[in-house]
Amino acid sequence: MSELFQVLYGYQAWANSDLLDKLAAIDPKAQATELRTAIRLTNHYHVVARIFAAHLDGRAHGYTSDNTVETPELNELRESVAAVDRWYQDYVRRLASDKLSEPVAFTFTDGDKGCMTRQEMLMHVALHSAIHRGEVCRILSQLAISPPWDTLAVYLHQAEPSRRFQAGPQAVPVS
Repeated sequence: MSELFQVLYGYQAWANSDLLDKLAAIDPKAQATELRTAIRLTNHYHVVARIFAAHLDGRAHGYTSDNTVETPELNELRESVAAVDRWYQDYVRRLASDKLSEPVAFTFTDGDKGCMTRQEMLMHVALHSAIHRGEVCRILSQLAISPPWDTLAVYLHQAEPSRRFQAGPQAVPVS
């Protein structure tokens, strides 16, 4: 499978874990509204990831909406997100490269029909999650909680610290 998708979904799992760790710093009593909103946003992108995993697998997902009625507890959400992240990492590891451009027909939760290639679906899930992680990071910032460093560059250098020493003296600083 594409090495890029393997990196992307390693990053996704890392970023999700880091974000969920930060949510534990929200005071559940004094900041209950903000915590609920952050959990609902995270649960929304998680449900969408589960829906698209089912589409990629060719199985029914059972969702009638892009979020659940009940708001999960943080620990329950953390476990479920981690399981789905592992599913995507395994999926991109085992998917043959020639299957990336294969179209997959599906039905959205509102009943509309859709069709995307496997690579488009994989990109959609990752980008959709990143958008909503950004929204949750804004909530954290408003609560004076330092948001996680949710960037691919930070992930790559944490996952492979030796990359920091590969840049020669001619390297141009990047922000």
